[in-house]
Amino acid sequence: MKNLALLLIAFLLGGCASTQAPPPDTSGLLADALFGPPTENITTDNLFAASPAMKDYLRSAEFRWMARRGGALGLVDALYTRGQLMLEYDTTATRPAADTFASKSGNCLSLVIMTAAFARELGLHAGFQSVVSSDTWTRSGELYLSNMHVNLSLSRRSSRMNGLDDTSGSLLVDFLPPEEARGLRIRRIDESMVLAMYLNNRAAEALSEHRLDDAYWWARKAVAEHPGYTPAINTLGVVYQQRGYAALAERSYRFALEQDPQSDVTMYNLIPLLTRLGKHAESQALARRVSEIRKIPPFHYFRSGMEAMQRADYKLARDMFRREVERAPYYDEFHYWLGMAYLRLGEQEAAREQMALALRNSSTDVGRGTYSAKLQRLKSMRGSEL
Repeated sequence: MKNLALLLIAFLLGGCASTQAPPPDTSGLLADALFGPPTENITTDNLFAASPAMKDYLRSAEFRWMARRGGALGLVDALYTRGQLMLEYDTTATRPAADTFASKSGNCLSLVIMTAAFARELGLHAGFQSVVSSDTWTRSGELYLSNMHVNLSLSRRSSRMNGLDDTSGSLLVDFLPPEEARGLRIRRIDESMVLAMYLNNRAAEALSEHRLDDAYWWARKAVAEHPGYTPAINTLGVVYQQRGYAALAERSYRFALEQDPQSDVTMYNLIPLLTRLGKHAESQALARRVSEIRKIPPFHYFRSGMEAMQRADYKLARDMFRREVERAPYYDEFHYWLGMAYLRLGEQEAAREQMALALRNSSTDVGRGTYSAKLQRLKSMRGSEL
């Protein structure tokens, strides 16, 4: 793990704040002249558009047979339950409906968008919902991501399309494993919020790949077209901070906090920036404030564990990684490093167990490949080194 000079945090699938007040004026946060042109098309125009291949699939005999129950249940059976499409959950990229179908993989937002596109083709109503729960965190290189979650409900309409009778009622479709989704509360959101989430995801993903120009234009579009969506304002601040525009980053973070004073994500970004700018008293006051909201910072035990690994203090590393696993039992990287700590302590069976859990919980092809290779080597080894 690289030593971090800054804790840069962006929202991925961030939640929304509903308000009756007019949206804030975010025009003063934009600085187009400081960034080069984007390398990709910054748009949401065809986000829910069904491709010819998707329409062909709906007309196919295979789909019609698998969707014979009709309506929402039939659609979910055909797309996911029977596994005909062999879709994979992959957190690395957020895609429009057509691209998700073509690649046969996507994160939860991509799968929600694709399912909604299919539903609309079948005359079903797709309602979007954000999950109200304790947010979880992941990291991508030097960028820490606050992850939240969306799902959708499918319900019947009076129309009849593609020869499929709709006999189902409302059905909740969620791409979390059942043990994670159980008991979560949901909040309805509109399509505009989904568009803002998509744009912000694309900005965060460009950030994680160090494509700062693209990240700016994705975040800019989200901020300009959905100014009430404060996670995008925070992401814009991260873009400015990574490019070295401290004053613009500070302005964005402060603006985001004005809209959402309880955003610990934005506070975590602003605190080190204020310290760097010599505003120590304000930085310390904000640190005290955020500690009241979140007693233990994200990745606190993980960073302590990594430092212990570097010092070869494997017992302390094991204990620190255990604590992170307790807080986030479905995060693959925590299981991986706990397995590595066990391995260094000579506890190979425990190491194999944790590596298997890392593989089971991985949501990227790269992660699955890495953990699978490590696990196979662990199963075949007899020594204490991997």
